[in-house]
Amino acid sequence: MNTKKSLNDIRFWILIFFIIRLIGITNPPLEVGHNWRQTTVTMVSRNFLEVDNNIFFPRIDIAGEKTGITGMEFPLLNYLIYIVAKVFGYQHWYGRLINLLISSMGLLLFYKLIRKYFTEKTAFFSTIILAVSIWFQFSRKIMPDTFSMSIILAAIYFGSNYLDKTSKKYNFLYLSGYVILMILGVLSKLPSGYLLIVFVLFFIDKKISIKRKIIFIIVSFIGVVPIIAWYYYWVPHLVEKYGFWHFFMGKSFDQGFFEIVQNLNATLSRFYNTALKFIGFAAFIYGLAVSIIKKDWKIYLLFVITFISFSIIIFKAGFTFPHHNYYVIPFVPVMALIAGYGLSKIRYPKIALIILIAISIEGIANQLHDFTIKEKDKRIINLEKDLDSISLRSDLIMINSGNYPTPMYFAHRKGWVNSNEKIRDEKFIESLKDKGLKYIVILKRSFGTEILLNQYNKVLENEDYCIYKL
Repeated sequence: MNTKKSLNDIRFWILIFFIIRLIGITNPPLEVGHNWRQTTVTMVSRNFLEVDNNIFFPRIDIAGEKTGITGMEFPLLNYLIYIVAKVFGYQHWYGRLINLLISSMGLLLFYKLIRKYFTEKTAFFSTIILAVSIWFQFSRKIMPDTFSMSIILAAIYFGSNYLDKTSKKYNFLYLSGYVILMILGVLSKLPSGYLLIVFVLFFIDKKISIKRKIIFIIVSFIGVVPIIAWYYYWVPHLVEKYGFWHFFMGKSFDQGFFEIVQNLNATLSRFYNTALKFIGFAAFIYGLAVSIIKKDWKIYLLFVITFISFSIIIFKAGFTFPHHNYYVIPFVPVMALIAGYGLSKIRYPKIALIILIAISIEGIANQLHDFTIKEKDKRIINLEKDLDSISLRSDLIMINSGNYPTPMYFAHRKGWVNSNEKIRDEKFIESLKDKGLKYIVILKRSFGTEILLNQYNKVLENEDYCIYKL
């Protein structure tokens, strides 16, 4: 085996990063960061398996007495989890592995895409930087962010092949692959679609025939139709018909812009801290500066058009953008490319390699905490078993986890989540009794704090939670 050749092969490193992220892959979605977001994905998947497998009617478990059907992102990841569970039986962690597989393929296609238009060194550096960025932890979470971006990267790869190839041999394959992947990627996560703006660079390329450009535009418009239909017709329809709002569709630009200005430092930190960490961000700034000095229009024009496009996402999100670190993920591939370009322009290869290693160490070290689960949080997985011993799966429950749906998922029940203050309100609880509320779960340590409800019948208690029967 040629060791040097393996170390220079991006597939080797993608495999290494894949193996590293298999650590704790079977963990339930209980890590500190974004367990709530993951369990809303797993709720939908489990309901496809246990209630109704119609992909057009996703449902979650915190809608009280309602069906739980609501508008959300197109549940492609959720449905893949359902398909695997249908074959092998349900497990919490399937979504982790599915996302990791797709996101690893996304790294490979990112490399192939960059290698087409830049040097192999730029492609290698950029892919390693992307792999150790925020992509590192979110590619093993049960969330659609890196999943959808990987599909979008694949769509751009296929679309670019159609536009820049002169041979007609694979035209249909490239074009159909592009439009299908584009639809699935944007449906899975609407903000991911901003990156499709890179095709502007192809349309100003005079070497590409007008005919190819026109066909590409027509096919793209056709592909946009199901996306618009899902997000701007079907999502509002489900919310209105089934009476439960869950999915965040953004704010007005005026409000979003005001909130970003009010939280400018936190917003900027998502780029210089969250995305690539500090050394990676320094490499990004260096790469951008080099592209301007060397008049490498492909780099700085790519940055300008993608940043303008991504700014729409930022202003639509408003305060939500700095509040949730994963909102920056769609822009990270652009930053990784520019950082990798910067490293490739360093005259001394050993210095570039040292910087790449430093970026990798900083990136991974700051994300390793996400591979473990606190012992006190693990206890929540016993909630289902304890509730099964005293109640039926069909019984509606209330949990004092505030806005967190996570405990409801592990209770394997449906019902409501609310604050201690609301649960102390007897009139509020009485109104829910009329809607079928049967049990109240008071979490003492994880996701909640203890309160006493002496007016109800206590049927189970341990150091983690107390269950009352109404």
